[in-house]
Amino acid sequence: MSATGTVVARRPLARLRRRARPAREFDRPRFLVVITLLFYVLLFAPIVVVALFSFNTTKSLQVFQGFSLRWYREFFGDSSLVSSLEASLEISAVTMVAATALGTSLAFGLVRSRTRWSPAANILMLVPLVTPEIVAGVGALLLFTQLNVHLSLLTVMIAQTTFSISYVTVVVRARLAALGTEQEYAAMDLGATRIGALRLVTLPALWPAILSSGLLVFALTFDDFVLSFFTSGVSPQPLPVRIYSAIRFGIRPTINAVGTFMLVISLAVIALAVLLPRWLGSRETGFDVLTGSEG
Repeated sequence: MSATGTVVARRPLARLRRRARPAREFDRPRFLVVITLLFYVLLFAPIVVVALFSFNTTKSLQVFQGFSLRWYREFFGDSSLVSSLEASLEISAVTMVAATALGTSLAFGLVRSRTRWSPAANILMLVPLVTPEIVAGVGALLLFTQLNVHLSLLTVMIAQTTFSISYVTVVVRARLAALGTEQEYAAMDLGATRIGALRLVTLPALWPAILSSGLLVFALTFDDFVLSFFTSGVSPQPLPVRIYSAIRFGIRPTINAVGTFMLVISLAVIALAVLLPRWLGSRETGFDVLTGSEG
């Protein structure tokens, strides 16, 4: 290429460099930072206030006068609150196991089935996720009433399991669809049975998604109020329902301690769901699995 051609070729590049000016302060939307900070303040300020006043030395809910564990001692000294806490833990544990087993089985059926009803079944599975929870609670209450089933912890477990299956199915189905069937077929070519290929190949690849979705269900069930309110009996009541019953007669600092303790348990379970797969040797964290960004 001649020198003249080189100069002509460089002119568009020089013109582009002159046009690409650095961003000025006016071009940076500072109000977005303000809106983001305001959002987080409005979101977390009430939680911080509840946690702070759960350590207050006095009954005042307006003036903080010093740190004390008085209200936590009253919480654990109240037999009705402790029984409600045990009921909530029992409900969450049973719901986690049942919903994880059923949701994983449903995910296998939705991914591996090849019938004309498969698209409808996949859409129908998402209905509980978009159904208002109060509608699900009222529906469960009407169902148990029509069947003359006495409301108890068992009815809460059934309602919570039914509502939580979709959460497990969505997570496990995405992971299972990404795996494909090639590894299972390779295992069967090497002599494994279909059940053996499922046990030795598919389930080990799925367990991060199964584990994370199960712990997520535990956290969602533990502090759920609507379904528990409509399907629980008189005693023992789940802890969220017990808190609501106590608030109707006035807010006491013990309620702040109960709410803070529930928050700590929920955050611990969510952190466990995010970190446990990596701790047990998986390449992905639970956050990668739940958000669908696993490798």
